[in-house]
Amino acid sequence: MHFLLPLLFIFIASSSSNSQPSPGFYPSSKITTVPFNQAYRNLWGPQHQRFDQNSLVLWLDRSTGSGFRSLRQYKSGYFGTAMKLHPGYTAGVITSFYLSNGEVHPGEHDEVDIEFLGTTPGKPYTLQTNVYIRGSGDGNIIGREEKIHLWFDPTTAFHNYAILWSPIEIIFFVDDVPIRRYPRKSDATFPLRPMYVYGSIWDASSWATENGRYKADYRYQPFYGRYNNFKVGGCADNSPASCRPPSGSPARTGGLSRQQVVAMLWVQRNYKVYDYCRDPKRDHTQTPEC
Repeated sequence: MHFLLPLLFIFIASSSSNSQPSPGFYPSSKITTVPFNQAYRNLWGPQHQRFDQNSLVLWLDRSTGSGFRSLRQYKSGYFGTAMKLHPGYTAGVITSFYLSNGEVHPGEHDEVDIEFLGTTPGKPYTLQTNVYIRGSGDGNIIGREEKIHLWFDPTTAFHNYAILWSPIEIIFFVDDVPIRRYPRKSDATFPLRPMYVYGSIWDASSWATENGRYKADYRYQPFYGRYNNFKVGGCADNSPASCRPPSGSPARTGGLSRQQVVAMLWVQRNYKVYDYCRDPKRDHTQTPEC
C-alpha cells in the first residue's frame, strides 16, 4: 500500500496536466542508429521509394504503394524508426512499421503492428497497435487492436516509434513514452516465432478510416511516408540461446518502471480511443488474455 500511494499521487497529478510526463528512461538512446541499407532492403514498389536528405521516402498513388523489409529475421529485440506522415486528406491510406512472419508462415502468421490510419482534414491521425498470433490475422481475423490519438501533429516533424519484443512482453513506444504493454500471459496468446521487420504505405480503403466510410481519394495523390533514424537491436533467428534483447526499462528483467507506468497511463487516459478488450461487440472467448 505504501508503494501504491506515491504512484497514485503521481498519476493523478500527471493526468490533470496536458503536458507529456517524462518516462524517465529512454530506450532509444541505448540503441545505435543504423543506415537503412545495412538493415533493410526494398520489398515491393521500388519505383515508389527514394532517399531524400537522409530519409527514406515511400509513396502511394493510384498505381501502387511501396514497402521495405529487414535483411534478417529476429526472435526478439528493439525495433524503431522515426516517421513523418503526409498531411491533409489521407483517408484509406496506411503508413506502417511492423513485425511479421507472413512470408514464412502464410495462412498462420504472427504479426506486431504500428499502423497510422489515414484521416480527413480537421481530424487527427489514429495510431493503431495490433498483435496477431499463429494465423489469427488470416481468414477469421482475431485482432488485438488498441487505438490512440497523439499529443502532437505527426505531419509536421519526425517522431520516434518503436516496438520492443522480448520473451515476456511487447511494449510499444512513441518518443520513448510507452503507450501499450502486451504481456505474455500464455504461449497461445503471444508471438514466439522469428519475424522480419517491415515498413510500408498502402491502400486499405475497405477499413482504415472510420471503418471504411472514407476511401483513398487519388485526386490528392501522391501520399508520402518518410522514415529515418532506423534502430535495430536484438537477437537474430540464428543467435545463440543466451542472446537477450535490450530492456525497455531501467530493470534488465523487463517490465516498466514506476515513472514509465505513469507516463503510459497518461497516454491511455487522455488519448486512447479504442481497446479491443473493452469492446462489447467482440467475442472475448477468442481473446482470453482480456
